Amino acid sequence: MELSSLRLRIDSLDDQLLELLNERMKLVKQVGELKRATNTIIYRPEREKQIIDRLEKQSTGLLSRSAIEAIFLEIFAVSRNLELPERIAYLGPEGSFTHQAAESRFGGMGEYLVLPTIHSIFDSVETGRASYGVVPIENNQEGVVIETVDLLREKELLISAEILLPIHFTFVSQSDSLQVIRRIYSKDIAFRQCSKFLREYFEEANVELIPVESTSKAAKLASQEPDAAAICSHIAAKLFGVPVLFDNIEDSDQNRTRFIILSKNFVNQRSQSDKTTLIANLPNTNRPGVLYDFLKDFNDRGINLIKIESRPLRQGSTFRSWFLVEFEGHYEEPAVQEIMEKYGSNLKWLGSYVRIA
Repeated sequence: MELSSLRLRIDSLDDQLLELLNERMKLVKQVGELKRATNTIIYRPEREKQIIDRLEKQSTGLLSRSAIEAIFLEIFAVSRNLELPERIAYLGPEGSFTHQAAESRFGGMGEYLVLPTIHSIFDSVETGRASYGVVPIENNQEGVVIETVDLLREKELLISAEILLPIHFTFVSQSDSLQVIRRIYSKDIAFRQCSKFLREYFEEANVELIPVESTSKAAKLASQEPDAAAICSHIAAKLFGVPVLFDNIEDSDQNRTRFIILSKNFVNQRSQSDKTTLIANLPNTNRPGVLYDFLKDFNDRGINLIKIESRPLRQGSTFRSWFLVEFEGHYEEPAVQEIMEKYGSNLKWLGSYVRIA
């Protein structure tokens, strides 16, 4: 078949796709009207997962699960904007990995509020200036984000969903010759995570590594200086129009950051794969066996603990701790309810949501 014939066939399919998408959006608008009438939550991560799971099972073509997910998450985001436009706050600046995480769930059409600190994200959701907030909670190379974990205890917000984002760094510059580069901008953590690349290409060169507050700022500076470069995210390179010389320069291809979506009064329905996060303020933690007894309660009920992270209580002069606890399962499951009732006010439930990580 000739190229022109193939292109005509593709055009015809695109026309059909557009017609079907418009039909879908008409139904979405009706769903939105029903939800507003009954004051029902618009964002339903567990429903979105059910759709993607179903589509993956019935797919017989070339599209992988990740491809199906990428296409339909954008369709879901457009649908939510039709149902009820909502503002999403994320940790800035524009072009950050948190920006990328937010767009991966709320789409390019979302109304975004770019804020400078994790604390300001929590405040914006708590006061209702934003419906949702996207913040990092841990990186598998660097550990937990302490500010996020501490604020989960202090603030009265819930986790509605989690996002697992592969962290890939790009090397960008206006110059296509490495020999003319004299400065490389990036965040200090990015320099550490791309140390092998820097040694291989610049160990013998007279190049200055200049830490800046964000990889987005690094991309912006590299866009303005012909003899400079930046290590940044792909979205930052695109945002500031800096050519990418090398992709995926990070030391580890297993680098992942987990983000959480914050909300108020958000309760997910149970799915087939849930995770629950809670805060444990155990009484008398200096008494031998208190933590053991608490963990044993999970084991005795067949609940799989995923994470337990200790943080200082910061009360009085003693060295007491509270704990961030995560486990498989939903808050409404009987075994989980038994533990919640046993420890009462010593536990603070932060949310049950579809498990990604």
